[in-house]
Amino acid sequence: MADIQTEQLLEWYQTMVQIRGFEDEIQRAFMEGLVPGTTHLAQGQEAVATGVIAALRPDDYVTMTYRGHAVAIARGIPLREGFAELFGRTTGVCRGKGGSMHLTDFSRGLIGCFAIVGAGLPVAVGAGQSAKLQGLDRVSVTFFGDGSTNIGAFHEAMNLAAVWQAPVVFVCENNLYGEYSRITDTTPYEDLARRAEAYAMPARIVDGNDVITVYEAAAEAVDRARDGHGPTFLECKTYRYSGHSRTDPGTYRPPEEVEKWRLRDPIVRLAQHLRTRGTNRGELEAIEGTVARAVKQAAAAAKNDPVPEMQDLLSDVYETEA
Repeated sequence: MADIQTEQLLEWYQTMVQIRGFEDEIQRAFMEGLVPGTTHLAQGQEAVATGVIAALRPDDYVTMTYRGHAVAIARGIPLREGFAELFGRTTGVCRGKGGSMHLTDFSRGLIGCFAIVGAGLPVAVGAGQSAKLQGLDRVSVTFFGDGSTNIGAFHEAMNLAAVWQAPVVFVCENNLYGEYSRITDTTPYEDLARRAEAYAMPARIVDGNDVITVYEAAAEAVDRARDGHGPTFLECKTYRYSGHSRTDPGTYRPPEEVEKWRLRDPIVRLAQHLRTRGTNRGELEAIEGTVARAVKQAAAAAKNDPVPEMQDLLSDVYETEA
């Protein structure tokens, strides 16, 4: 086990609480009609984004899915800019034109948040290979769900990454459900890391609700890629508490299954671990209070930010020469 300092764990705790708070606030804002379209929440999966992102450098590349709020916040998108984007405001990271499913921010290495299932995988491979060809030691990480492992782009991306020995880390957030379908109805086995065997790629299954375990596995995979030893497949076993999207009550999932996973909540587990290290409840409550205030303030500010004007429709459509 890596020697992770308590201060680092407290930072991860704050990040995870912030992700949870952001999504709880988004849920309320959606019900108020502030969020155009729909949203895809990931309460319960905070440890995956936090642990993996902690293993990266600022110049590394990241692609993610439409359920990408956690990754974006873990990567450093300011709360107000995140809320503003989801509210369709010009102060958002994509100036209010991307919304919930497109939290892209090149300045933070977030080179794509994709609404199409699995679309980020080949992009991540391309980014990683471009770094390799340029002699850079950057690593590319792609987040995707269990359902993505059943599509062609997944297999093409895995194959190319293995053939090219591209510096890519494939992070599968296996939450057991591809939209409304349980993994046992669509896939012949639940341990998706087995699919890496077909591409002679190292793979590891980790507890996706334990941020320390996720970080250690991700750090090893990132170091391997950065040192020129090619891609790794990480399968993070986790669970989302909400349905597929805001219009999905998730009634197809057995209540006892949801409760079982709630008992393994990643934030609670990290809090318990911190308590064993001597962190008192007051310190954790102080972090929670600070985050709660920051979330409320950011959402309130974003709510009052301006919306794009008609002339903004054609801006940022393509890059022009300076």
